[in-house]
Amino acid sequence: MKTENRKTISFMVLVIQIIFWLLLIGLDLWTKQAAVTALKGKPAIPLIDGVLEFLYVENRGAAFGMLQNAKWFFAAVAVTAIVFIGVFLIKMPATRRMLPMRICLIMISAGAAGNLIDRIRLSYVRDFIYFSLIDFPVFNVADMYVTVSTFLMVLLILLRYGDEDFSFINGLTVSENDLLSKQARTQENDKGALLSDPEAQAENGRDE
Repeated sequence: MKTENRKTISFMVLVIQIIFWLLLIGLDLWTKQAAVTALKGKPAIPLIDGVLEFLYVENRGAAFGMLQNAKWFFAAVAVTAIVFIGVFLIKMPATRRMLPMRICLIMISAGAAGNLIDRIRLSYVRDFIYFSLIDFPVFNVADMYVTVSTFLMVLLILLRYGDEDFSFINGLTVSENDLLSKQARTQENDKGALLSDPEAQAENGRDE
């Protein structure tokens, strides 16, 4: 019965995260199309004068305009990242503790997918957000997904999670890890007791 409940929960989590992933991609593509309609071939639209503006740019490189004209290389990298994250999410325990990490990974995957769709369909990525104050490369919503989520994920790994939270990567559950740790400690204690007990050492020598 418990096994069936776990499978049901895992399936529901999978469905929810796929829906969330598709919504994020849809939002990214919608904003890009809106940028084409409102900005392409037109002057930039200031949001905060001298600081932030909407400026339409067709980017044939990676995020923030880096490494131009490498369409299929970046497409391959994006597909690899999406598949890797998908496998990681499937193996990840469906627990409340891992929810922030799950959300970050879904957003990174959605960002990669959003730009991948542009790259395959158009051979370029539509960017439209420009921080003119620091002349930062023009970017889009998908880039924001990836950048913000990666930053948050690093903070989570440093401040929230430990090695035991990622034990599922090696196919071990937390309880199995605890059991192995206890067994190792028991063996070390037995060795320590043997070394500190001369009679036990003598008897062990006779047995050998």
